[in-house]
Amino acid sequence: MSTTTIARRELGRFLAISGQRFRSGKSPAEMFSPAVDTMWHQLLATPEYAAFSTEHAGAVLGHREMNGSGPIAWVAAYEEAYGPLPEIWFTGADGILNEAALARYEETGRVVAEWDCGPTTGDGDDAAPGNR
Repeated sequence: MSTTTIARRELGRFLAISGQRFRSGKSPAEMFSPAVDTMWHQLLATPEYAAFSTEHAGAVLGHREMNGSGPIAWVAAYEEAYGPLPEIWFTGADGILNEAALARYEETGRVVAEWDCGPTTGDGDDAAPGNR
């Protein structure tokens, strides 16, 4: 499976988890993977994004800046639905795997990372799908 195909699959899973978090009143999911975020930005610029997001999240989710660092809150929900996070979550936009981060995850089952964006529900000024 190509990296692009994997990134697209993982974006769909991220949007699904994000939609579940919003429906249950939880905070937005943190987008910590540069590789998956690159796919998100590519899809945001297309007419197909609305259908893709709705298929996975049940709604069109927006994209916004959201800086932070710490434990990634949605990993357990992901693992329950899909199993362990694949390597793409620990891969940079340049395609280089962060082997140390992957090893920490595999050893501890936790992800502690930095992020600079996340989803929105689409009901605010910063939530337009094309807003980056």
